[in-house]
Amino acid sequence: MITEFTKTNSVLSSFMREIRDISIQNDSMRFRRNIERIGEIMAYELSKTLNFSTQQITTPLESKSVTTINDELVIATILRAGLPLHNGVLNYFDQAESCFISAYRKHESEEEFEVEIEYLSSPSLEGKTLILCDPMLATGSSMILAYKAALKNGTPKKVHILSVVAAPEGLKAITEFFPENTDFWIGEIDSHLNSKSYIVPGLGDAGDLTYGPKL
Repeated sequence: MITEFTKTNSVLSSFMREIRDISIQNDSMRFRRNIERIGEIMAYELSKTLNFSTQQITTPLESKSVTTINDELVIATILRAGLPLHNGVLNYFDQAESCFISAYRKHESEEEFEVEIEYLSSPSLEGKTLILCDPMLATGSSMILAYKAALKNGTPKKVHILSVVAAPEGLKAITEFFPENTDFWIGEIDSHLNSKSYIVPGLGDAGDLTYGPKL
């Protein structure tokens, strides 16, 4: 299942507009919060697909039958740009465990690069529901390599992919790679990748806009 949020009018489209607009996006605090809010909306919609069970609680007046999420959730994020999206999802799934993976483009030339994984911190994924977050889905290489690295800690029963902006090339690559029961939650699918594998029209470098430029 692929859900593209901007296909339906909602407040999420306002946050998408602000993170793209060069007159607004350079306010890093506002940019971070908008990514976080997009993550919250995605988490809410994703929650409708989860498994729930019934339990009894006691209110100050009487007992009450309620439903609660029955899945064991692990939120996995590709550092560093993915942290605000991670926080947004964690705001709604506050009992979830967290996994962090570092991935970066190691450039051989201006237009040629390889994606490398350097760091993994993860709980067991065995039989759990994995929510893998990365705000920018360009070629899909980082997402695929991050997932392969995470599998060292077990095989999840279900995978959800969350990205704010995706290129068709990257989305095609990951839909062909990930298990058939994977769900994809995308803010908006853009036009294409340019010669440097940046998403067009995109929004620029999400990591730099979030935390400042890197050397």
